[in-house]
Parts: sequence; structure tokens; C-alpha cells
Amino acid sequence: MSSLTEKDRPIVQLLLNAGTCPRCILRFCCVGSQALYRRPYKDLVKDLKEFLKNNQEKEDTACFDVVDLPCKRLRLEHTEKGPDDMNHNGALQQIPSVSDGITAMGNSAVEVCNVCLGILQEFCEADFVKKVCQKVNSADYQFTSFVLSVSLPPQLSVREHAVWLLAKQELRKLGLSLAKDDLVQLKEAYKWIIHPQLSEELGVPADGKSLFEVSVVFAHPETEEECHFLATACPDCFKPAKNKQSVFTRMAVIKALEKIKEEDFLKHFPCPPSLPKNLCVAPEIQCSNGAVFVAGRYNKYSRNLPQTPWIIDGERKLESSVEELISEHLMAGFKADSFNFSSSGREDVDVRTLGNGRPFAIELVNPRRIHFTAEEMKGLQQTINNSSDKIRVRDLQLVTRSAIGRMKEGEEEKTKTYSALIWTDKAIQREDIAFLDDIKELKLDQKTPLRVLHRRPLAVRCRIIHTMKSEYIDEHHFRLHLKTQAGTYIKEFVHGDFGRTKPNIGSLLNRTADILELDVESVDVDWPPALDN
Repeated sequence: MSSLTEKDRPIVQLLLNAGTCPRCILRFCCVGSQALYRRPYKDLVKDLKEFLKNNQEKEDTACFDVVDLPCKRLRLEHTEKGPDDMNHNGALQQIPSVSDGITAMGNSAVEVCNVCLGILQEFCEADFVKKVCQKVNSADYQFTSFVLSVSLPPQLSVREHAVWLLAKQELRKLGLSLAKDDLVQLKEAYKWIIHPQLSEELGVPADGKSLFEVSVVFAHPETEEECHFLATACPDCFKPAKNKQSVFTRMAVIKALEKIKEEDFLKHFPCPPSLPKNLCVAPEIQCSNGAVFVAGRYNKYSRNLPQTPWIIDGERKLESSVEELISEHLMAGFKADSFNFSSSGREDVDVRTLGNGRPFAIELVNPRRIHFTAEEMKGLQQTINNSSDKIRVRDLQLVTRSAIGRMKEGEEEKTKTYSALIWTDKAIQREDIAFLDDIKELKLDQKTPLRVLHRRPLAVRCRIIHTMKSEYIDEHHFRLHLKTQAGTYIKEFVHGDFGRTKPNIGSLLNRTADILELDVESVDVDWPPALDN
């Protein structure tokens, strides 16, 4: 049913007399017609006047001739008196007459609603919509749709609870019940009203799945202490949290309202709520875009460049890093607030990454610009490559968050190829290292290396050297090409890490061995897809 009926009359006159706005009255009458809420405020006031003037003996008063969503259900129950029938002093609530309701309606048209605190009044008008749109347009975001996020003051839930008890009491006299879930939620009604206006002004549709969020935070300082009595009645519901300025969050208040007994609530809070002197305020109107993800592969040609900023005891050791050389230009291009860098494994500061490079992904947080053509992405890639001779990027492309999982899989499941320059203390001949070429699927036990023990848990990890190929240089040097399981510590496999990696090149050759240079020649992860660069 999309219109008010005769059984809604007591609720309408009661709430009008209490100072409730027409739209909140529709909510408590469970009217689900979106079009009704969008009607001009003055027209709603007029319609309610007409509704109350109509003959009370009519079974169905169709003063709202609109077909839309069905209203929520009212359930029959036995008539009985209980806590619902008392106000906060324990007395039965007096029901105003029809004439009282009409008189109050004339006054309430200019009063701040005692339930929504003005949110369904002034904040649904064109002036506020324009204010929101000015904020959005000045923020200079790219977007093709939007989702509206509304934050309500927690005390509003207390006021709504009080009016629900009042409405429930009135319906009980007619043998009806009103479940709280049957009410139209304030946020829902507000979005019904304001979504079409914002869409028209911004020129894009409202979409619940949109990555562009317009956030409006409402506050009402005058009544902010109204929910404090709940902390005494239900202390378990209000626990301090590190990221919350107050324990009186909306969710905590709702939880307490579900827990508190009706008679206890009525002892502490007026029912109906008092009329506020001031409207709500909207101190925060903010915009944000969902993160954009960019992936590619990088080569690192420097032996003096860490993958991420190298900071020890609060002091920066080197002036730059791979992630900074890449992200600096992506941040500027996408006009993002911040970034998060990830990659398929990492190399040490003195290790080069050659071949096709190492897969990486960057999450760009709250980007203002989100649309890039393939040619524009190539341009960004070229900008990065022109900025430094220490790195080079290829296959730069936009990806989804879920696709990044394929890169992370490769950290442990795929293989990697390395080239190591090795020194030995004792002289070697070609035949001394030739046997290494015949070793296949060599199993290692690697204790967490001493050099990473400060950031990795102590454990023994089983790793596999799939193949090796030696390249003799001179009596004390040779190059070893290895194909290994991802996650193998190559430096420790060469020098043994004081016996923490077994076997190792030193033990296999029966002499002391150390690594002078290490290069990553390939990271065998088929992601991201190769592009024609």
C-alpha cells in the first residue's frame, strides 16, 4: 500500500502534535513510496492536513494517489497494555485530538523535526544539494557515477526509538503491532529524496557499486549528550576503541537500544522527544575514489638501489628506491593521495633484476584521475623510464584488485633463475665444478638467514635447486646459473651462512665459497600479460 489509510490517522495526529516532520511521519506509518518522500515539503504538509480533515469513518483514505513500492507490513496482535503505554514519568501518554493535530501541523512546518533533527527538512532542499555538488566539483575527480554515504548523529537513534515506542503504543490500542524493522530507515528515505537531485546536478547516476563516494556527515551538538544515559544502563555496549574519538558510536547506541528494557528507557528519556532548537549541521562533505591498481614489470640495473626505502633506526640510508622511482610518476599522473607497492618477491639492494623483469603492482589510493587509454599508459611508462637509468618498466597497465592475487601466487609456487659470481679460497679447475651441471632437484634445508632474522621468524625451510650450470672464469672465480624454487636464499646457498644452509656450494666443493655478485635473470610468473611496448 502506497498511501496512508484510516488506521494511520492516530499515528499521524500524534506525531504531528509532538513536532515530527511529514517525512518522518511517513516513515513511522511504513509508507514505502519513494515518490511521496520526494514531494515538496509544503505539499506534504498540505496533504497531511487534508488527510486529517477527511471523514474518519472511511476505511481507505487515498489522499496520496501514487503507485510505487509497497509499504512495509503491520502485524495484528492482541490488545494489551504494557511498558509501551507509559511516558518517561510512568504515566499513560495522552493522545491528541484531530483538531490538536491540525493546529500542531501548522506550527511544525517551521519547527525542527524532533526525530530527524532537520535532515529530512532543510537538508533535502536545493540549496544543500548545490552545496554538496559544489564541493564535489571543486575536488576535481573523474567519475561516471556516485554512491552517497551518510553518517548520522548517534543520538538520532535514541529519538527514533522513543517515537517508535510511542507509535507502537498507539497501534496497540487498535490491535496492531509495529516492528522496528518495518519502519522506513532515515538513511533510506534521505537517499530516495536526494539521489535524483544529486544525479541531475552532477550529470551522472547514483550507483550503489560506484567507486566514487560522496560522504556527508551530520552532527547535532545541542543533543549530543542524549545517548549518554545508555552507558549507565548498558555499560557492556560502550567500550573504548583506538580509532574512535567517542564510545558513543551509532552502532554502540543501536546495540544498547536493542538491549535496554522499555521501562528503563522510558524512565530516562522523554517520549515523545523534546523539540530541538537548532537544525543539524553538516560539518563534513568529502569525496573519495576507490583505489586504482597499476601493474607491470621492472628491471633494476643498479647494485646500490633497494626495492623499498631503506631506513634503519629511523635513518634513511640511500636516497631512492625502486618503488619510489616508479610510484612518483604514477602518483602525479593519477593525482592520488598515497600508494601501496607490492611485487612478486624482492631482491637485495646489491642484486640486479634483468631479463623480463620482476612483476609488481601499485595500489593508488583516492586517485582524482582514473581513466587512462593504452597510449596514455605507454606515455606514463616512458616518463618513468626517462627519469632514471637505474630502473626500467615494461608492460605497464591497469588491473583489478583480484588480479593481483596471481602475482602473489608466484612468490612461492613459481621458479626463478639467477646468475651468481662465486669466489673460492682454493684454486679450482674446470673439472672441479663440472659435476654441478649434473645435479638436479637438489633439496636444501635453509634456516632463516642471519641477515633477515630481525624481520623473519626463525624456521627451517625446505627449498629446491632445480638445475645448475657452471661457467669457469679463473682459478678462484666461476659463474653459476641456477634455476630454483621461489623463496630460495641464493647467497646462503653459496656461502652456507655458517652452516645454516645445507648443503651449500662450499660443502659441495669442499672449500670456502662466497658470492661476489648476484643477478635475477627471470621471475617465472606469467603476469601481468605482456604488452606490445
